[in-house]
Amino acid sequence: MSPLLSVSNLEVGFGRRPEANKIVRGVSFDLAAGETLAIVGESGSGKSVTALSINRLVDFGGGRIVGGSIKLKRPDNTVLDLTGATEAELIKIRGGEIGMIFQEPMTSLNPVLTIGTQIEESFRLHRGLTGRQASAAAKDALERVRIPDAARRLKYCPNQLSGGMLQRVMIATALACNPRLLIADEPTTALDVTVQAQIMALLAELKRETGMSMIFITHDIGLVAGIADRVMVMQAGQAVEQGELNQILDKPEHPYTQHLLHSVPHFEAGRAARSDFLRSEPTAAPALKVEGLTVRFPVSGSFFHRSSGAVHAVEGVGFDLMSGETLAIVGESGSGKSTTARAILGLVKSTRGTFTATAGKASDRRDAVQMVFQNPYASLNPRLRVDSILAEPIIAAGGRISGETRQRMTMLLKRVGLPENSLERYPHEFSGGQRQRLCIARALMLNPSVLVLDEAVSALDVSVQATVLELLIELQREFGLAYLFISHDMAVVERIAHRIAVIYAGQIVEIGDTVSVLSQPKHSYTKRLISAVPTVNRRRENFELDTRQVPSLVRPLGFEPAAPQWRQFAPDHIAQVEA
Repeated sequence: MSPLLSVSNLEVGFGRRPEANKIVRGVSFDLAAGETLAIVGESGSGKSVTALSINRLVDFGGGRIVGGSIKLKRPDNTVLDLTGATEAELIKIRGGEIGMIFQEPMTSLNPVLTIGTQIEESFRLHRGLTGRQASAAAKDALERVRIPDAARRLKYCPNQLSGGMLQRVMIATALACNPRLLIADEPTTALDVTVQAQIMALLAELKRETGMSMIFITHDIGLVAGIADRVMVMQAGQAVEQGELNQILDKPEHPYTQHLLHSVPHFEAGRAARSDFLRSEPTAAPALKVEGLTVRFPVSGSFFHRSSGAVHAVEGVGFDLMSGETLAIVGESGSGKSTTARAILGLVKSTRGTFTATAGKASDRRDAVQMVFQNPYASLNPRLRVDSILAEPIIAAGGRISGETRQRMTMLLKRVGLPENSLERYPHEFSGGQRQRLCIARALMLNPSVLVLDEAVSALDVSVQATVLELLIELQREFGLAYLFISHDMAVVERIAHRIAVIYAGQIVEIGDTVSVLSQPKHSYTKRLISAVPTVNRRRENFELDTRQVPSLVRPLGFEPAAPQWRQFAPDHIAQVEA
């Protein structure tokens, strides 16, 4: 049988002379009906451009197909070369025969239109439905992707739904007209591990129900193992290796494929945990001690904006962190991870609780805790040179720029692996990994004793991520730093954390050493987190579809939760007793 999709020697260029600026060079592959092809590679490898070229969406991003063919087998068994298709033909194919799910649902949906209006558009365009028929079809589409209370959710705007719910809406829109091919471009990258597992389970279930083919684009090898039939590895615009799933994962032949598989941290349930710090009886004061930290945000009522309740974002969080130790805080979006960090840094006002930091080498206790944010592109002022960026913490602390300051800048740049001439350059002249190294150097300018790392490596490619993690471990050993490491990536957490605190609905529900927590989780939520982690060993293993929702954190005025009860399972491992 002829393939559903056949891509031959595809070449795509950008700019005024696309023939001279090719981003995709000579890519070829076939996709059979009902088959899933995973395209993997790092940022800039050309995988997303390849996908966008299939339905000619690349035309709207400044790209142009300059060579090759993309042949699609139509429902009537005729074959259409999409590279020469007219716009009228493409309008019928986009959504009707080829569905697309993008990486970031918040930027893919119109923020001023309701969910229902946006889903109905597909039915109006491709199936000619109007009025109540379109509304009923949109409701059925939401129920199909397991969104509870679908009729009410149709009236919501995108800002009223969580990231996982929005991605389900995107899937519902993409599958509205039962396309024979679904292109999923990094559909779970921005999602937490449990939500990611639900999206993967949903895609697998819908694929079984409809028999559709799928092109799944990702950099996560664990996800590839769970969904793909075949894998294509891309580097610098070329397909460097293709083959069956097991062949690529077990016997990769191309050096880049081997490098990619080696760079990705694989979750090993505590077996890959660090052992270079042992928590014994503490003889020194903790670098950071947090007790009873509570953060609540008022909820305004409609009558004269009086407060009708409060969001209990963080409730009674407490822990201590020793010098040279890394404590990872893990949990889903909205669980309170980042709010905890921001409260410690004074970026969010706490309702009550105490937190004490040991100054260490820092000149002031207030300077003892510094932060490295998630996005290195948004963390650096594009108008300032690196020397001015590194000087910012000194000036903010009331200091002056001196020869000693310049020496420290040079030392830290060298220590994070950047050349000395970086001081005269601007942020746009650095790659993503280099920018995050700059952010780390800036955070170290004041000699802090604690670094708060809020998803500090999640925006980086896997190989860059690995080198930044190695750098953080080296700096910790050299300077005796304490790390508060916030992440949703359990494989990364396993490799950098000495201890783990699991936070759920604003409360820590389990805390202990990494090996104990990951190998013998005790709280049901911790077990759910760990069971959702994709690994290379879970090949073609379907995740269980779970539609449970995180309980609302909105409480009435004056509400005080009962004090949690704890149970100890090991010398450094406790968990909340569940009701």
